[in-house]
Amino acid sequence: MNDDNMRVLWKLEEDYAFQGWDFSHIGGRWQSEPLPWDYREVVLSHLKKQDILLDIGTGGGEFLLALEHPYAQTSITEAYPPNVGLCKKNLAPLGIRVAQTYGDSKLPFENESFDIAINRHDSFAPAEVWRVLKNGGYFITQQVGGKNNVDLSYRLCKGFTPQYPNHTLQSNMNELRALGFEVLRAEEAFPALRTFDTGALVYFAKIIPWEFPDFSVDGSFDSLCDCQREIEKNGFIQSTEHRFLIVAQKA
Repeated sequence: MNDDNMRVLWKLEEDYAFQGWDFSHIGGRWQSEPLPWDYREVVLSHLKKQDILLDIGTGGGEFLLALEHPYAQTSITEAYPPNVGLCKKNLAPLGIRVAQTYGDSKLPFENESFDIAINRHDSFAPAEVWRVLKNGGYFITQQVGGKNNVDLSYRLCKGFTPQYPNHTLQSNMNELRALGFEVLRAEEAFPALRTFDTGALVYFAKIIPWEFPDFSVDGSFDSLCDCQREIEKNGFIQSTEHRFLIVAQKA
C-alpha cells in the first residue's frame, strides 16, 4: 500500500466518532497485558446491595452497569457533554441519578451522602470525595498513571512533555492520607500494550489528547509510517501502560 492510500485510511480512523468510554471500534486490533487485579471484583468485594453508590466520571456508564447495583441507590457524575447525553438517555430512565459536573472541585451532592464512591480512569478532588462519603465509607479508584504510553507519545508527538508526571500511586496516597483516609490497598502496574495495526493507533491517539497533544495524521505522518514498518516487521508496536489501584476508607 502506498503512502497516499495509507494516509486516506488513517484519516478515516482519525475522524471516526467516539462515544462513552467504548473502544469496541478497535477491538481485536490491540491487546493490553492483564493487570494483577480485577477492578470490578475489587469494587464488588466492598459493595453491598444496600449501599448508596457514587460513580465519579462514569463515561457512558458501561462499567457501572456491569456492577448490577440497584439503580435507585446509584448516582453518577460526568463532565464530557456527549457522555452526559448518553447517560441521560441510557441511565436516567433506569432510575440512576445523573449529575453533570464542570470540574472536580464541587460534586453536586450533600455531605456524607454515599457509602461508597468509585472512580475508574477519571480525575477527582480528594477533599470532595471525603466530603460526600459517610464515615466509614470506601473510595475505590483505578487510575491511569502519569507515565502511561509516554514512550509512544514521545514517538508520535514532536516536543512531547508529559502533562501529569506526578500522577502516581504514592502522590495520590499522600493526598488521601493527609485528609484522614486509611489506605487499605494500593497496587501499581506497568503492563505492555500491543497495537496490531497503525489505523488503531491513530484512532487511539486522536481520542486521548492529554497523552497525544495536537496529534494528527498529517502532523505525525512520518512517525506513523515508521510505526507501520515496525508492525509489518514484528506484527505489532508495543508501548507501556501505567495503572494504579487504591482502596481507601474514611476513618
